[in-house]
Amino acid sequence: MLSLVLPMFLSCDEEETYADQKEREARQINEWLDNNGIDVISMSDFLQDTITDNPDTGPDFSRNEYVLFSDNGVYMQIVRRGEGRMINSGEMWNLNARYVERYIGTGDTMTMNLYQQEPDQFYVQRNGGNYAASFTSGIMMTGYGNSVPNAWIMAFPFIKPGVLNGSPSAKIRLIVPHNQGTQTAASEVYPTFYEIIISKQKYN
Repeated sequence: MLSLVLPMFLSCDEEETYADQKEREARQINEWLDNNGIDVISMSDFLQDTITDNPDTGPDFSRNEYVLFSDNGVYMQIVRRGEGRMINSGEMWNLNARYVERYIGTGDTMTMNLYQQEPDQFYVQRNGGNYAASFTSGIMMTGYGNSVPNAWIMAFPFIKPGVLNGSPSAKIRLIVPHNQGTQTAASEVYPTFYEIIISKQKYN
């Protein structure tokens, strides 16, 4: 069953401007970073080893690192890169996703599929340095349409999802400003947090 919980402010005063909404979003993201003890690292630091230290998989379990994509405001933590391989140019992969989506303003869960019989399914295609993706089934598609949030796609140059759930799968966490999230988040201007486990549907 789809459970889509929208933030309470979506019925806010019509006089609120887009600048006001973006200011609120920035404040909510900063509070999320502070409240969760997140250490923000730069892309240049991340690319030295493409590791984000975190309490789940380390290697420094005392840190909770996210890399900031400074051009669009997305923060990403790679909890587990996966035990498969990276997608090559010219390939299209069919993938499964188990995920939780939370509204950063309150921490409330908006949608999730951890207890559904079937995972969400989507494909990703790479052509050179360009990646495209679309949902083919699941809660995200039912609630938001076929478009995969750009923040999800941004992880693919760095992860290597395997076929089975568990350690072969990739696991990421994302802090996503409205314009890198779902179409609903973009239109209503609210930030979201995702924890996503991604696995391939078959061997390549």
